[in-house]
Amino acid sequence: MSLHPHLASVLATERADCFAAQPRLTQDAMLLELANGVEITVRYAAQDAYSVRWRCPDGKELGIDTAPTHPGLATTPNHLHLAEGLVVADPLTRIGDTAEDNLLRIIDALMQDPLLASERA
Repeated sequence: MSLHPHLASVLATERADCFAAQPRLTQDAMLLELANGVEITVRYAAQDAYSVRWRCPDGKELGIDTAPTHPGLATTPNHLHLAEGLVVADPLTRIGDTAEDNLLRIIDALMQDPLLASERA
């Protein structure tokens, strides 16, 4: 069972004012367009297996996922792919949190700063 319809419902209830358009569901993803121009592709295979990628209005792309490919990071398996290609600890999602809480935290952060403060550090 896909989590995407449930997540779209949560977003419509909790963060409707953040979106330029209604969430679009595809076969394996949920596509979001924030009011600030950020475009997000959400893929949740399970509560603890996900990929959230976004494109900023300036074309830079970033993303958070749980692929177990960076064991040296403090937040493994969660990690953040920065626009310049670096991979760093994930500052937003938490292992053990619900898909809803993690996605809402990402939306809130992207509404404030699509490039995330960690990229400029």
